[in-house]
Amino acid sequence: MTDDAYQQRASGFAAMLMRQATWPAAVVLLCEGFAPLVASALGAFQAPLGVLALMASAAGGVAALGLSALLVFDALLFRLMATYENKTRGGAAVDDMLARMRLKPATPNPRPLDERMAGTRRLLNRQRAALAFFAIALLAAGFWMPR
Repeated sequence: MTDDAYQQRASGFAAMLMRQATWPAAVVLLCEGFAPLVASALGAFQAPLGVLALMASAAGGVAALGLSALLVFDALLFRLMATYENKTRGGAAVDDMLARMRLKPATPNPRPLDERMAGTRRLLNRQRAALAFFAIALLAAGFWMPR
């Protein structure tokens, strides 16, 4: 992979991560902002299953927000990698930063870009699962609201 292709790939992946971190966080914040108002207006706090489903949706929302924050952090790391002229120096800079922040131990050899992307994609899948749990729990809360 040429250095220019490496920079474009890291930069493009960072941009995709920012999009994938932003829209789920916006959806969760919007839904969690209005859910208690709608639930209290419809009397859902009188139904124990409705309250339980609202609590579960809040937990899923918090998990989705936390994972979105981690994805933003990863996107910033990929942007940092893209500023270096080759993948070895970019990976070493990210590893050095993570070691200085005491988030990961220092390694003698930087991980390849593909390996880093695979780890971030696993994080992205966890965020999607948390968002799905949030949506299902929120729909269940609406189902158990008294009519």
